[in-house]
Amino acid sequence: MIPGTPPKVPFRVAHRGMPRRARENTLAGFALALDLGADGIELDVHATADGEVVVHHDPTLASGQEIATLTLAEVRHLDPHAGPERIPTLRDVCALVSGRAELFVEIKGYGIEDLVTAALDGYGGATAIHSFDRDLMLRLGTKGVAYRLGLLSDAPEADIAATMARHRALDLWPHHPIVTRALVEAVHAIGGRVIPWTVNHVAEARRLAAFGVDGLCSDDVTTLPMD
Repeated sequence: MIPGTPPKVPFRVAHRGMPRRARENTLAGFALALDLGADGIELDVHATADGEVVVHHDPTLASGQEIATLTLAEVRHLDPHAGPERIPTLRDVCALVSGRAELFVEIKGYGIEDLVTAALDGYGGATAIHSFDRDLMLRLGTKGVAYRLGLLSDAPEADIAATMARHRALDLWPHHPIVTRALVEAVHAIGGRVIPWTVNHVAEARRLAAFGVDGLCSDDVTTLPMD
């Protein structure tokens, strides 16, 4: 950064929608985030027994049953919510977002990457895929998929830029306390982006912005500074 110039304003990513104001990972939450000016929508996905990609954080429903063992119809039957509060499919979210914000898809389910990319097929908006599962991301990188790839990290790692390059990942999603200026500069040196999670306090947002992070992932994008 040139001395005396202010840091750029990072883009604001709604973490699972707006969980402080609406049920997380639902169409209602994502619609609210879009209405409140989110630049990105981040969500979690699993796959049902009949191959439908659904947006849900945990591998199990509130009933304790595993999503991977249920059909979509069974998931919908067991979901106590209805309408925009029910568990959506990834295709449902794509139809809602419709290019109004960048779509960030975190793959939670094991070995479901082909189902995820198939569900995204034909969606014309900006899209990126990320995961903690490094083997899964390496498989996607090796296949040369058309989507921007990212790695999640919750602890400092030696030479993370080299790890990203090996996985053909251009986004790093670090837990916000581990972000340093050196980390941001290392990722930027390979043409990557740094998007810390989950940033819910203005002071921390300003610290990260001063380091030059590219985006901030928050439970409520309205709490993040715009300057």
